[in-house]
Amino acid sequence: MEREEESVEFKKDLVSKLLRMHLEEKTRVRGDALLLLMELLKVFVHETAHRAARQAQSEDVSVVNIEHVEKILPQLLLDF
Repeated sequence: MEREEESVEFKKDLVSKLLRMHLEEKTRVRGDALLLLMELLKVFVHETAHRAARQAQSEDVSVVNIEHVEKILPQLLLDF
């Protein structure tokens, strides 16, 4: 039985704070760049979940756990 796809959104404040943690203070990020990054994070998380689920399915397991994410992570990072 498949679940209906849920829409997940990252809060603008959260993404902005994450950026500020890793950028220099004088670096500014425009609103459109922030929106683009929010969409990229959404796609990245969705793809991670999808690939981990496929990995679990290939191992005949019905629950995805961290080991499945660890197995798909190297190729996922290369693809992004």
